[in-house]
Amino acid sequence: MTRQERLPNRLDGPAALMTDTLNIALAQLNPVVGDISGNVEKLREARARAAETGAELVVTSELVVCGYPPEDLVFRPIVSDTVEREIEALAAETADGGPAMLVGAPLRADGKLYNAAMLLDGGKIAAVRFKHDLPNYGVFDEKRVFNAGPLPGPVNFRGVRLGVMVCEDMWTDEVAECLQESGAEMLVVLNGSPYQQDKWDTRLNLAVARATECRMPLVYVNQVGGQDELVFDGASFVLGKDASLRVQAPAWEESLISTQWTRNGDSWACAEGDKNPPPDGDTAIYSAMVLGLKDYVEKSGFPGVIIGMSGGIDSALTAAVAVDALGPDRVHCVMMPSPYTSKESLDDAAEACRLLGARLNSISIEPAMGAFDEMFADAFAGTEADTTEENIQSRSRGLALMALSNKTGSMVVSTGNKSEMSVGYATLYGDMCGGYSVLKDVYKTKVFQLCHWRNQNKPIHVLGPDGPVIPENIIIKPPTAELKHDQKDEDSLPPYDQLDAMLAGLNEEDRSIDDVVTDGYDRALVLRVWRMLLGAEYKRRLAPPGVKITGRSFGRDRRYPIVNAFRGKS
Repeated sequence: MTRQERLPNRLDGPAALMTDTLNIALAQLNPVVGDISGNVEKLREARARAAETGAELVVTSELVVCGYPPEDLVFRPIVSDTVEREIEALAAETADGGPAMLVGAPLRADGKLYNAAMLLDGGKIAAVRFKHDLPNYGVFDEKRVFNAGPLPGPVNFRGVRLGVMVCEDMWTDEVAECLQESGAEMLVVLNGSPYQQDKWDTRLNLAVARATECRMPLVYVNQVGGQDELVFDGASFVLGKDASLRVQAPAWEESLISTQWTRNGDSWACAEGDKNPPPDGDTAIYSAMVLGLKDYVEKSGFPGVIIGMSGGIDSALTAAVAVDALGPDRVHCVMMPSPYTSKESLDDAAEACRLLGARLNSISIEPAMGAFDEMFADAFAGTEADTTEENIQSRSRGLALMALSNKTGSMVVSTGNKSEMSVGYATLYGDMCGGYSVLKDVYKTKVFQLCHWRNQNKPIHVLGPDGPVIPENIIIKPPTAELKHDQKDEDSLPPYDQLDAMLAGLNEEDRSIDDVVTDGYDRALVLRVWRMLLGAEYKRRLAPPGVKITGRSFGRDRRYPIVNAFRGKS
């Protein structure tokens, strides 16, 4: 069967005379997974605002009606029933002569479930297209949830042939080529593309490739907002027929962008509009952390957060992100000193909270340590003090934080970074305690860089103060857990610049031990780091979720067995 034989045998959509102008609104929204009625209300509001600009079509993002990614939620019949009822009601409203809408939603057809794009126009669902290329890698497992749709033909919208694609359909050339061959005049892509480092360049390069191959303009609408461990940066855009950037929506915020189009012979041209700078570097990483935490807290209904302060750099950066995300009044910091806590740490934690304007309380864990010593006196008789006693300190702090969480309803934010989580330098039910982690995918060396960056910059739309928010002494002093006298992280770990480079090679880049050794590291050290990485898998499974930043975060990006005897040859 040829490609053309697989295409729909007609163009969907209401018949209309050919038009020479078109106003398309790009609705970059922040849906909430499962809040179907709330998401549809957002769509109504976007349509009303678009109508004020004279828009004829409002383009939204992938699965915006149910929120993305919905995962197994869409298997429930009541969810599909609700989606279909809300879609029909929204479609009926387009009979008012206002803008049509191109929306994403899960849709049942012939006993199967599809990731669909639907054109709502003239009071009905005027056309439907199903996602053809389902991603099944990294954080994506859509083949488990949806059925793949057939290769699509264009959608007829008031005399304009729209080549509608859903997210991954743009990542390869098959769907775009099919749409070109069947007469599409412009490509319109509904997206749910999560942020990770350097993702913007990847998206833009792929869009440029599709526009260049098909010799037609491309509209790309991405969602914005946090959902569990993913954060979506928005940054929707329009490319011209020549692949030039015509319009660029802002990153990290909801927006509605009106674009003006004119027919030029056999093709369409988009007038040049606002071009907001795309996400990049430490600005993007910090913005992702802020938005990820903000949406996790607010979409889950927590009144605020609680953070255990240590006087160290990880808790200081976590507190800064929390204040920027939620405001100082919703961030409760707690210092929990032990006999090993230095005055320097107490002073640094106090200064960090003063700069941020956040509340700080002190709760000593020394009485708890004494109680545990007495409780275990007989059981531990004849043994030397070791990491057991150190972990009791950490778990005493975890207990205190969770007690405050239970009493106030605020969520504990853990403060561990990716370097520590990679090698298991963390205590289960202690410093790993919490409901969310903003540093889960941030290596220690990047933590230092982000502290310098935040002291010199304040992102737009954050709620924290201007100027430096992390004391310089916190940044320059050697990291320590302070669980015994004169303890330093490098007593147990390689220097962080070396450790992080080895971990990035072994985890994100999938390099072999021998390959990493060629960077100048001792083979025994690389093998030790590799074995620590494998051995800490069980701890990471018990860690809270956190914002995905790199190409391979811990979670759905990395699916190693917990019980795993392989450690490599010596």
